[in-house]
Amino acid sequence: MSEELTPEKELDARGLQCPMPVVKTSQEIKNVSVGGVLKVMATDPGSMADITAWCKSTGNELVKMEQGDGVFIFYIRRTN
Repeated sequence: MSEELTPEKELDARGLQCPMPVVKTSQEIKNVSVGGVLKVMATDPGSMADITAWCKSTGNELVKMEQGDGVFIFYIRRTN
């Protein structure tokens, strides 16, 4: 059983270095409705730890994380 992940918004943070992917994610999540999903694409390897930690500290849910071709893709559900 897999939940359909249709992002409400997409954030392209590819090419940005730490901490910009998290800063942009923090700004963009405000444009997603509560319960909606934000898809974030980043190329900075540090973003894996950064975005995971940001989700924990803000209470937003990291639904899924993928990696391919040097791009990290995060699906984040806004919870508040």
